[in-house]
Amino acid sequence: MEVILKYFSDFSQKQLEQFAALEELYKDWNSKINVISRKDIESLYVKHVLHSLTIAAVIEFHAGTQIVDIGTGGGFPGVPLAIFFPEVQFHLVDSIGKKLKVINEVSAAIGLTNVTTQHTRAEDIKNRQFDFVVSRAVAPIKDLWKWGAPLIKRGNKQELDNGLICLKGGDLVQEISESTVRPRLMPIDEIFEEEFFKEKYLLHIGK
Repeated sequence: MEVILKYFSDFSQKQLEQFAALEELYKDWNSKINVISRKDIESLYVKHVLHSLTIAAVIEFHAGTQIVDIGTGGGFPGVPLAIFFPEVQFHLVDSIGKKLKVINEVSAAIGLTNVTTQHTRAEDIKNRQFDFVVSRAVAPIKDLWKWGAPLIKRGNKQELDNGLICLKGGDLVQEISESTVRPRLMPIDEIFEEEFFKEKYLLHIGK
């Protein structure tokens, strides 16, 4: 929890309590339904919560913004972002239903009212569009863009154009060259100093 407050400070008491509650809730649910690797659960705040909040360090979503998190897994980056931006609506999507059960239970326990979930694949979402698609290392960029682009409304109401924001790591040269898009790359270790963030990046592709 302290690592969150190292970089972000303008939280309400409710937000502080919500962030603080995540560790025990995820440890409890992870013992029943494995959504986070056993070795990572002890580093929940750095490897999952703070990593998710990279997006909040780069863009201040306006109230009313609609965001879909595809391949959300245990709720990352969607759940930490939903705590951070209580006036923004988050729709968390995964093809594995039991992972969404964890998200629903965690959200209910901390009183998150701006999160909805859907048991589906991103490419099967029909008749809905969002301002942003977010994702964390779920698939190659070319696939994320193929699935995400149809879900994105055209427009620009904030610092970044409506589009795809994804968190990825490692050498991305070949992955980007195969994607036919040219994302804007932001090294996360220029935002957060922890060793975990070396060679990790936030990518933005505008619609």
